[in-house]
Amino acid sequence: MRLFAISDLHLSLGVDKPMDIFGEQWVNHAERMRVAWDEMVGPDDWILVGGDTSWGLNLAEAQPDLDWLGERTGQKILIKGNHCTWWQSRTKVERAIDPSVRLLQNNAIQMPDGTVVVGTRLWDPPDAPWSDDKAAKVFARELERFKLSIQAGKKLGGCTSDGHRTIALVHYPPRYTDGRETGAVALLHEAHAQVCVYGHLHGQDHKYGFQGEADGIRYYLASVDAIDFRPIPIELT
Repeated sequence: MRLFAISDLHLSLGVDKPMDIFGEQWVNHAERMRVAWDEMVGPDDWILVGGDTSWGLNLAEAQPDLDWLGERTGQKILIKGNHCTWWQSRTKVERAIDPSVRLLQNNAIQMPDGTVVVGTRLWDPPDAPWSDDKAAKVFARELERFKLSIQAGKKLGGCTSDGHRTIALVHYPPRYTDGRETGAVALLHEAHAQVCVYGHLHGQDHKYGFQGEADGIRYYLASVDAIDFRPIPIELT
């Protein structure tokens, strides 16, 4: 079993919203991702998918994109992104997805090697210059959801100093290159997470997302345009 990550697929197979308006790097990106994914990932491998999977506004519009995800090799763990308006009901989404896709929402998921995956979408930190007046409320709610996931992770034997390996999957970056930390970082330490995978940042904003190790946690930016539209391997130690 190997572990990979990819985020912000921004598929639009059911709606007319091509991504190439954001630059030549997005031309034919769905097919390029398909080829790379199916070449790299085996049936026993796992893939962390960090949100913003579809541009569909509702589940019907998102269905072709969810089918695309289900057709890819490997076992997937999927979270919400800020554009996932189609994800209104976890139960309805679970009925619409392939069995190879597991939803991470107020829960935790254990992989075959015992690794426990926790996480939530998160949001813009309320003290960030770009945040709006709703950010504090949404961010606080996301931290509570993260706590629920950590509690579920403990029941699976993770999220403790002597438990199974714990990995966090979130959409928004918990840490920035300027040294700014959001309230999610404290919860990463509470969960004893060794790895944190996130996305959300695109183009010139890639430079703001912290990558590498800090205080015992290794951070990976997995937005597709930051990783050449190919899943990246996550080192398991």
